Amino acid sequence: MNPLMLLAAALLLPGTALAHPGGPMAHGMLAGFAHPFGGADHLLAMVAVGLWAGLSGGAARLALPGGFLGGMALGALLGLSGVVLPMAEAGILASVIVLGALAALAVRPPLLLGVALAAGFGLLHGHAHGTELPGGLAMLGMLGGTAVLHAAGLALAQPMRRAAQLAGAATAVAGLVLAIV
Repeated sequence: MNPLMLLAAALLLPGTALAHPGGPMAHGMLAGFAHPFGGADHLLAMVAVGLWAGLSGGAARLALPGGFLGGMALGALLGLSGVVLPMAEAGILASVIVLGALAALAVRPPLLLGVALAAGFGLLHGHAHGTELPGGLAMLGMLGGTAVLHAAGLALAQPMRRAAQLAGAATAVAGLVLAIV
């Protein structure tokens, strides 16, 4: 199946199907997998990482999503452990704006700097998920769902560079709207 079709189908799922309290999706890997699709801020940031990575090309295609996933795993462990990260929600909103802008402008910083930035944003997103999910298999599922969203961004960026930059700009604007609302 075309990755863009898969992303479109996921975005059209009703929000109640992705809700995590109660029901069969409340625990386990499936709940974790669905979790990143349930919040606009998380979904936008994770696709933006893929867009940015695809537009950057070269080693960044894997390194940026890898850095985000690594930071996310660490953040999830911190959240599960009860560690509080001040201003995490504000940082998550900032990540949507910054990652969208980086994709929109096709910014290519030195790889280490880009990976550090992606990992820092991943840490914040992972922490938020870590405080909400039960742990274990749910955390693995969350990382898998995130990887799918990164892959969707990568898939868009490769054949349609201009569309990917426009999607990045739309992401940054959406982040600003989320911050205001």
